[in-house]
Amino acid sequence: MTLRWLVPLGRAVAGALRGQDLALLAAGVTYYAAISIVPGVLVAVRLLGVLLGRARTAQFGRSLADALPAGLGAPGVVISAFDAALTMSPVVVIAAAVPATFYGEGLRRAFVRLAASEETLVGWRGRLGVLPLLAAAPVLLLPVLLVTPMLARLFDERGVSAALGVLVAFAVDWLVLTATLTHVYRVVGPARAGWAATLWAAAATGSFIAGFVQGFVLFLSFHLDLGLPFGGERAIGAAVAVGFWLFLLNLLVLVGYSLAQRFEERGGRPWADPRARISSIGVRDG
Repeated sequence: MTLRWLVPLGRAVAGALRGQDLALLAAGVTYYAAISIVPGVLVAVRLLGVLLGRARTAQFGRSLADALPAGLGAPGVVISAFDAALTMSPVVVIAAAVPATFYGEGLRRAFVRLAASEETLVGWRGRLGVLPLLAAAPVLLLPVLLVTPMLARLFDERGVSAALGVLVAFAVDWLVLTATLTHVYRVVGPARAGWAATLWAAAATGSFIAGFVQGFVLFLSFHLDLGLPFGGERAIGAAVAVGFWLFLLNLLVLVGYSLAQRFEERGGRPWADPRARISSIGVRDG
């Protein structure tokens, strides 16, 4: 099988996105993500603490902190987040779950635009659609945390070992992201592609996002003065850097949703000719 089908597929995706202000849509989703990310992480860690116990979960948090570069104070942020999450009461968990669902609203609103569909209660549909994902967050988070002790050792050894650590981290992130995006495209999106098309799109998009995640971790190892363009305010520079990273990731998520629709036009097979599928449907209908 040759890869010549990639060119018409790319043209189909570009054609479907033409006329859509994709950057503006991604910026809107990023706004919702900024509201949701901290409470979402806190809820996920707290639920994981219920499953594994506080001591074991706190140990995972320390391993994750050890595996991260010191840029932007990432290790300290991780430790603080785990400490805060593991001391949350059930009432606080419920309160945090409310803003954590806003990301689903942002995604749903963008997907409705991309699918050129009309519906009511868009925000509520998106927020309810992301609730199962929030409930499953501890299970999705667990594989990432399980490999962090090994990653910390590999990164300390540097050289070939560090490269192996990057590959392991990429593979685990890719699998988790594929599962997450499958739910996002099938449940949060208004136009549902079939399972085959969704899995292909989720796997392809997840691979790019996993690569971006590894790139961001590498970025954390650089000693950059992020506050330079902001009058020396490093906190502002760090917030802008994280926001820009989230923007790029959401841009990929939106393109992946359109990709799922293009795969569906090909009967769930990326390499298939959509014209052949349309012809076969016409023959059956006739």
